[in-house]
Parts: sequence; structure tokens; C-alpha cells
Amino acid sequence: MAPETKKILIADDEPDILEIISYNLQLHGYSVFTAKDGEHAIKIANEVHPDLIILDIMMPKKNGIEVCKQLRSQTDFQDTIIVFLTALNDELSHVRGLEFGADDFITKPISPKVMVSKVNSFFRRINKQDSSRAIEMGDLRIEPEEYVVYYKDQPINLAKKEFELLSYLASKPGRVFLRNEILNKIWGNDVIVGDRTIDVHIRKIRQKIGIDCITTVKGVGYKFEL
Repeated sequence: MAPETKKILIADDEPDILEIISYNLQLHGYSVFTAKDGEHAIKIANEVHPDLIILDIMMPKKNGIEVCKQLRSQTDFQDTIIVFLTALNDELSHVRGLEFGADDFITKPISPKVMVSKVNSFFRRINKQDSSRAIEMGDLRIEPEEYVVYYKDQPINLAKKEFELLSYLASKPGRVFLRNEILNKIWGNDVIVGDRTIDVHIRKIRQKIGIDCITTVKGVGYKFEL
């Protein structure tokens, strides 16, 4: 059973997939809501405010990327975990999803057992975050408990993966973190993501904060410095 009742929204235009995934997640203690298309997904999301949203990319009315983009534009969904359920393996689709705020991908076909395992892992990652220590450097302050970054005392809302990536790099200023090290820490060993995943997230962090606080060490990795 899940340690607490988490709300999950699953949006997919295939009824069989919705039924199988919903049934198995409910068996493990989750409260599950379903949507049959993109517009329906946005409506349900605004009604129930789920902790995790699983979106099929290829949906009618609004595709998964459009739904993700619209939800991320709303304050209420800045910290919601958004995952794409997709049969598409091309890197371009994954990069586009990351650019619009997706946290991860699950590739079809997937067994119910694997789906439950992945959902559990998403929530475990959140629970493992250190929520007790703020990180301050100059005008930049990272507040793990609030999941908010402040620059010159102005709050900046980052998507969940962006915040986790910035916090990880800032935990040891000046240290060079290897690309594989970052991928394993932030996305986990069981998640396959493209080579541009980190680049996309770092570009978004720089844009939102307005300063270049992350340095690329060509051919090696990245380091945090002001």
C-alpha cells in the first residue's frame, strides 16, 4: 500500500489502458482519476489537483504536450509530477516534453506491475529530498521545504526536476558533477532519457532565474557557481 493516499490522474484515449492501470494503482492504495482526451484531462486536473499526472502524448482534442504546457502555466501545477505515457521513442518528442515541463517518460507497452513500480519510485524520489536545509549564495536562496528559489528576495517557481537539479548542483558549489552522475541522481537508474535532458533543464533554469549560475564543463559535466 502507498504510505498515504496520493491522487493520480491518467489521461489516455484507450479505455483498456485506463482500466488496467487504474485497477492496479487502486490495489496499491492510490486514488485514481481518468480522462479520455486532453481537454478532459485539464478539466479533471483542475477539479481534483492530483499529485501525479500521467499523460498519453497522442490524445485527441489536446495532445499530452499541449496539456502539460497548459497545466505548467498555472501556479497550482508548478510542483505536480507530470509523466508522459508514450509509444514514441524518438529523442525529439522527449526533448519537447521536457521543454514544456514534463518530469519523466514511461514507454508503451508497459506491464501493470512495472507501472506500479515506477509510480512508487516517483513518490519515493520526492520523499528522499532533504527538506530541512536552505542553500544561500549571494542573492540566490534555495528553500527545499517550499520548493521555491528566491533571487534578490523575489520567488522563482521552477518545475520539480529543474528545482531538484539546481539544488543538487548547488549542494556543493564549485564541484563538477558528471553527466551520468546527475542523470542517476535526478532521474534514477531505471529511467532512460536522452543526452539533451540535462541541457534542456539547465537552459530553463538559467532563463527563469535570469543569471548564469550553472557552468558547463565541456565533455565532463556541470558545476554551480556565482
